[in-house]
Amino acid sequence: MDSPTDSPIPSSVMKIWDQWNLRGIIILSLSLQTFLILFAPLRKRTSNKLMLMPIWLAYLLADWAASCAVGLISSRQSDTQNHGDYGDLLAFWAPFLLLHLGGPDTIIAIALEDNALWPRHLLGLLFQAIAALYIFVQSLPRNKLWIPTLLLFLAGIIKYVERTRALYLASVDGLKEVMLRKPKPGRDYAKFMEEYSSKKAANLPVEMHIIEHSIMDKPNAYRLERDGMDDNVAVVRHAYHFFQIFKALIIGLKLSFYERKESRAIFLERTSQEALNLVTAELNFMYESFYTKVAVVHSKLGYIFRAISFCAVSVALFFFYKLEKHDFHRFDIVITYTLLYGAIGLDLMAVFILIFSDWTAVAMSNSWRDSVLGIVLGAYLNFKRTRCSKKATSCLERTRRFLFRRWSESVSTFNLIDYLLKECTKVRPTIIDLLGLKGFREKMKYVSHKPFTMGLWDFIFEELKYKSMFAADPQTSNKIFSARGDGILQDNEFSGLLPFVVDFNYAQSLLLWHIATDLCDTVDENNAEDCGCREYKADDHGYREYSKTMSGYMLYLLVMQTTMMSSVAGVAQIELLDTCAEAKSFFSKRKLGPGKHKEACKRFLEVNTEVKPVFVRGRGSKSVWFDACILAKELEKLGVKKWRLISKVWVELLSYAATHCKANSHAEFLGQGGELVTFVWLLLSHFGIWEQFVVEEELTGKLIVGK
Repeated sequence: MDSPTDSPIPSSVMKIWDQWNLRGIIILSLSLQTFLILFAPLRKRTSNKLMLMPIWLAYLLADWAASCAVGLISSRQSDTQNHGDYGDLLAFWAPFLLLHLGGPDTIIAIALEDNALWPRHLLGLLFQAIAALYIFVQSLPRNKLWIPTLLLFLAGIIKYVERTRALYLASVDGLKEVMLRKPKPGRDYAKFMEEYSSKKAANLPVEMHIIEHSIMDKPNAYRLERDGMDDNVAVVRHAYHFFQIFKALIIGLKLSFYERKESRAIFLERTSQEALNLVTAELNFMYESFYTKVAVVHSKLGYIFRAISFCAVSVALFFFYKLEKHDFHRFDIVITYTLLYGAIGLDLMAVFILIFSDWTAVAMSNSWRDSVLGIVLGAYLNFKRTRCSKKATSCLERTRRFLFRRWSESVSTFNLIDYLLKECTKVRPTIIDLLGLKGFREKMKYVSHKPFTMGLWDFIFEELKYKSMFAADPQTSNKIFSARGDGILQDNEFSGLLPFVVDFNYAQSLLLWHIATDLCDTVDENNAEDCGCREYKADDHGYREYSKTMSGYMLYLLVMQTTMMSSVAGVAQIELLDTCAEAKSFFSKRKLGPGKHKEACKRFLEVNTEVKPVFVRGRGSKSVWFDACILAKELEKLGVKKWRLISKVWVELLSYAATHCKANSHAEFLGQGGELVTFVWLLLSHFGIWEQFVVEEELTGKLIVGK
């Protein structure tokens, strides 16, 4: 009979595990740090889930690996057989894990909510520092490495404090501490009334006049010259100025009317390309403030502590190099050198990233603009400009754009009819669906990514700019920016289409206009094939493409980004499920499936829709399937005006979503490649949405003594 101490694991395997588990996890920890500092910046450059997933996994594993290694070292240190030279080496390794727990500069959080957990990281700092100190004390008094160990301990504490401080500054509490203005006690009321009473007691004819100071009378203090927009460094500095103001919106603070006036005056004078460059750089500042250490490192104190940390690691390397190491295991020496050179390498990479960043352009004084650094930085920033107007032709050019761009420069789209045609043939759910990964599967399978074109941005920009020019007072502004398609349809020529907006909630409107847009597009394609014509008129083709892109994008937000859209469309699942159920029933009865998109649209439009669908299906169903068919038929009657109208309706639906989404939702998606709706939100903020600004009229009292 086997003894109770027998293990099913062979002793040889257990011996290998005991010898290599600590060494392996330390190397894993360093590898994860290297991976994150190199690849974490890709989060803002792509929305591809397969590319984002390894970063997410590495982020989660990094803290676990470092904490686990500290625990293993503590356990090994307590073992009497490991005292001596190996114990000294274990104590020397422990501070490296503090460095790793501090994390790389390029990522401190995966989600915006992680920043609120800064107190947990503060406690983690305390406990991990105590654990590392305990390991060090156990190695005394014969520790030959006590000096370099203390130096590394100092560097590790600095790195961990940096991360905790960065998380705090990116949290709501930290932002409020920075953004809230200084208290204004106002004029000394007691002194004023004392003066008033004394004059009155002296029987002097005194009167108090109230003087109003309108904010409209204050001149704009900030100027942005048009020729300055050609300078890449200047663009970044202007963007930083606005970032310092508009980041308050993320935590729900409202801006002053003066700030609205200043921003509005500048952005109304910009071209679409200039506005895009400013907004892109501004959102990049937001991303780096919320998800990286840049706010802590890019300060005088940050530079000082970073220099101390680097010097401490370098001196520790020098001490270890000079030390007699014949008593150490050869592989342990290799691991130690790997950790030392790895720490120095990570610091050097961090410095390189720090120098070639937008924040350096902001910190650079004008005297440095013509220096070698200024010229090189300007050329580097030129690589980061959005170039959606030019198509990359070579693999090298595509790679360069991917590595240097500030966001994904793509628009995700989702086609409901294509989705339903493929899904309606499925008899039973897949294993992935049963595991709760249906949403992930559908994103990978049905979401496509279109390049963000300058033509689309020009169209959106000009539409919003034109509307904002009439937003001079709160009432008009609210009316304009609360429109969700009804603004353009109030024109007498199109007023017959108003019921297709006002009679439906926002989620239904998106579904309705998306299906109708797809139907109209299919009709145009069929007509073009029938007449043998492949080209459309330039204007019509442009509006058609804009409509298709915005239609697919808005449905992508509704179906795939439910968290962002919940505050706008509510729980849209009922409307979506009812519409999908009616559509699947229609397709299955006619044996329509994948690859039958054109035929499905044709059969759909052939349905007699003289009677309103609500009278047939009842008010219990929220489906808009056949309402979309009626809308498509009405739009077809407009002829060449059709696509221009549809595109303008989609701009209103897009801007409505942008202004009614929670601001922190926009910040959340900056770490997932960015969203077009976020660009529209910030652009509208610069144009001056009244809900985000507070009118401040200053009143002061003045004593006037009569003669």
